[in-house]
Amino acid sequence: MNVRLVTKIVGIILLSEPALMAAPAVVGLIYRETDSVTAFLITMAVTFAVGLVMFLPNRSYGRVFQREGFVIVTLGWLLISVFGCLPFVISGSIPNVVDAFFETISGFTTTGASILEDVEALSKSMLFWRSFTHWVGGMGVLAFVMILTPLLGSRNNYLLQAETPGPESDKLVPKARSTVKILYGIYFGMTLVLVLLLMAGGMSVFDSLIHSFGTAGTGGFSNYSDSVGHFGSAYIEIVIGVFMLLFGVNFKIHYFLLLKRKLSILKNEELLTYVGIVFFATVTITASIMKSFPSAWDALRASFFQVSSILTSTGYSTANFDIWPQYPRTLLLVLMLIGACAGSTGGGFKVARLVLISKAAKRGVNRLVHPRAIKAIKMDGKTVDERILVNAGVYLILYIFIMVISVIVLSLDNITFEENISSVVSCFNNIGPAYGTMGPVGNYGGLSILSKLVLSFDMLAGRLEIMPLMILLLPGDRHLRRSFVQQKTVVP
Repeated sequence: MNVRLVTKIVGIILLSEPALMAAPAVVGLIYRETDSVTAFLITMAVTFAVGLVMFLPNRSYGRVFQREGFVIVTLGWLLISVFGCLPFVISGSIPNVVDAFFETISGFTTTGASILEDVEALSKSMLFWRSFTHWVGGMGVLAFVMILTPLLGSRNNYLLQAETPGPESDKLVPKARSTVKILYGIYFGMTLVLVLLLMAGGMSVFDSLIHSFGTAGTGGFSNYSDSVGHFGSAYIEIVIGVFMLLFGVNFKIHYFLLLKRKLSILKNEELLTYVGIVFFATVTITASIMKSFPSAWDALRASFFQVSSILTSTGYSTANFDIWPQYPRTLLLVLMLIGACAGSTGGGFKVARLVLISKAAKRGVNRLVHPRAIKAIKMDGKTVDERILVNAGVYLILYIFIMVISVIVLSLDNITFEENISSVVSCFNNIGPAYGTMGPVGNYGGLSILSKLVLSFDMLAGRLEIMPLMILLLPGDRHLRRSFVQQKTVVP
């Protein structure tokens, strides 16, 4: 592995983080929050200095290849979270380093799991930084750095592949940086529209920015303890609910819409499955909770919002779904596992993988009856490469394995089995709220340091979809590492 090149590019990532912190620092100046501004300035200086030390001595030696791309992405996300938590620690907003790291990595991975009991106690600038990490992490930290600096040159392809969620990582256009520009153009435009719509519904500029960052990144951090339910507005709930679903759609679909390729969209199996899941879950949950609400409309509104929030891994809430009947609570847990579409800002296993594995399972059953039958699996009218099916199966095995290990470790804490399972599922799939003390009206602050670190690992593994972390943690066997690299880099 080219260590000097990896160090240089990770240095570029750290050099970019002070530019991100400039925004909350300005917010602190506007609201005259001296301590917070000082904390951001100190962090910006330290981060810039470390980034410079990593960047300057290392000349560029060659191109970024597959393994380097995975290592850069993993180290970049880790270090940007480590330095990103410093403002919380320095200002005293979250004095415990592990808690501050948990909150920050939860922000960048768009999970929205929090250790805070009193969110409103944070300063405006800290609240802004906390939610802004959602917006940056939604499309990817490396993707954001590609926009900020052209220094990565033509070495972006494997970085984009390593960070792109889902079983596919193909580009919209030949150049990776051009693809990122297109995606961020759509992302920024949709976010701006959402900000304006929320302001039209009576939100302040600050509140609309906070909740737009959380919605766009499908993160879920709010500046109020009762989340979106704080506003008590049907208009705001519907707008955020619709936009959560839109940000949970593969951004390639939005690109096709701009190109007016409607036929391609109508034939997209992942999108059709996604819409079908939303419809089924919303209708059945509404029927289950109707007796608990004043009217069918109120039940439908609450059901639609929570289905949208959980399926897209956003984690906003307008009601305490932890006290709902068993059926909706169980179905919401299943939605946590499924997640949003590939190529979106949402987390989870991804609808595309669910479709592929379902088709592979169906073919496997058919082969028991017709062992000599040779039938290719197709998706959107195209034959799926067999390696992609194998990769989806490998991902499923690792997905289950990591969650099982995490559940075992969390069992050392004095929490119920339901809290244990739901918190691991929630964090690994980048949802946020779980059940019990970690539910929509609770937080993760009562867990041990070990449990918080395990869940932090789960959040990062879920956002990067396991493979980059596996490449970093695997021993020095070249053939073993190469097999894991191929799990992510093969595209349909």
